[in-house]
Amino acid sequence: MKRKELGVLGEKLARAFLKKKGYRIRETNFHCHEGEIDIIAQKDDYLVFVEVRTKSSSDFGIPEESVTHTKKERLITTALTYLKSHQDLPPSWRIDIVAIELDEKNKAKRIELIENAIN
Repeated sequence: MKRKELGVLGEKLARAFLKKKGYRIRETNFHCHEGEIDIIAQKDDYLVFVEVRTKSSSDFGIPEESVTHTKKERLITTALTYLKSHQDLPPSWRIDIVAIELDEKNKAKRIELIENAIN
């Protein structure tokens, strides 16, 4: 599976996972000059920016370990841009990671939500 296809599958699995946990998906693949946020959701009084990391092999570590310091900074900057450019948002916000590991048949063998992963 190509990297792009892996990312699309991971985001689809993450959306379904978050919906089952009571999240309302507000937007996907928000782009701006600063970067991209995979999923923007709402859970209770929180606006949740979600970075999805999907891996089909653990050769180079687990998915959540692949979020670099530079990526974290870009996510924060992109989240702040979103907050400035949108109205009627919940009072609080956070950045979470959904880590997904796939088996050899591209089925999820682990999906984990890491709340407040980046601050």
